[in-house]
Amino acid sequence: MALPTLDTQSLPYIRAISPYQPGKPITQLARELGLAVDQIVKLASNENPLGMSPKARAAATVAMATLSRYPDDFDLKHALGERTGLGMERIVLGNGSNDVLDLVARVFLAPGRSAIFSQYAFAVYPLATLSAGAEAIAVAASDFGHDLEAMRAAIRPDTRLIWIANPNNPTGTFVPYAQLKRFMQAVPADVLVVVDEAYNEYLPPAERVDTTAWLAEMPNLVITRTFSKIYGLAGLRIGYALTSAVIADLMNRVRQPFNCNNLALAAAVAALDDHQFVASSYAMNRAGMEQIVAGLKRLGCSHIPSHGNFVTFRVVDAAAVNQRLLGRGVIVRPIAAYGMPDWLRVTIGTESENSRFLGALEGSL
Repeated sequence: MALPTLDTQSLPYIRAISPYQPGKPITQLARELGLAVDQIVKLASNENPLGMSPKARAAATVAMATLSRYPDDFDLKHALGERTGLGMERIVLGNGSNDVLDLVARVFLAPGRSAIFSQYAFAVYPLATLSAGAEAIAVAASDFGHDLEAMRAAIRPDTRLIWIANPNNPTGTFVPYAQLKRFMQAVPADVLVVVDEAYNEYLPPAERVDTTAWLAEMPNLVITRTFSKIYGLAGLRIGYALTSAVIADLMNRVRQPFNCNNLALAAAVAALDDHQFVASSYAMNRAGMEQIVAGLKRLGCSHIPSHGNFVTFRVVDAAAVNQRLLGRGVIVRPIAAYGMPDWLRVTIGTESENSRFLGALEGSL
């Protein structure tokens, strides 16, 4: 009789997970096609084309002297508490906001429980759900965005968590906050709602609402945010959650000790006060969005109106177009894994990067 192999001794719901596929790194494309690194434009991972906040860079440089010591997250939690008006006991830090999302799943999900998310929502939601052994319930999208009424109707007695990205990745859709608040008020009190605001700094001021004010009346709300996008700290991996003190305490019980490193903590504190950099990043994104959308229209490519720092657009034979773009040294994001095989997602870059993309796309169609 054959002895069982080690992989068969792992949990079946872990073996059933399809791993997350990140955007192709510049160095990988350079190796594969023999291209020079400085001749490649990467517009696949929604990174800030301006790089990182100068204040954050300076703070991280100073923090290099502390790398022999374990991290102390007091300063960042204090700064976030001051910025949000919440106490430090209501803040949970993570190794990127993905880490925080995983903490929520570990606290509230398990076999015999379910979580709800929208079709075309961020890939980490089903990953975090399934890794906890829970059932993932995908609700059909409406115009590529969240159908809140259908999501509320999908709640079952075993549902413990609802994931909502606003704005949504990879489609860029946005649920007006008035609609989202009505949804929150209709959700049963024993169902947690995670509102992922990774891209909220890219919203026009008229569309923004400070959702932290909702926490006083909605103890089942968790708000997650990140320093990876507009602050340009993607490589340092730093994000956070805002929630009730009770939920934060539970999340911190399963959080890895020292999950945020010294460089990330120092850079994040400084980035919070780099208002000029944030304003410049926002302005560049708005101008770049207009440039990309105008170019897509000129080339006859339909797109989904976006509220983030990227645009998802449709082409005939997206996989082939993506390969031709790679051959021209331009990396965008294929999203067939999201159930959108005819679509590609492009991050908004600098003016020259956007022009390079549009030229490469024209030659690839």
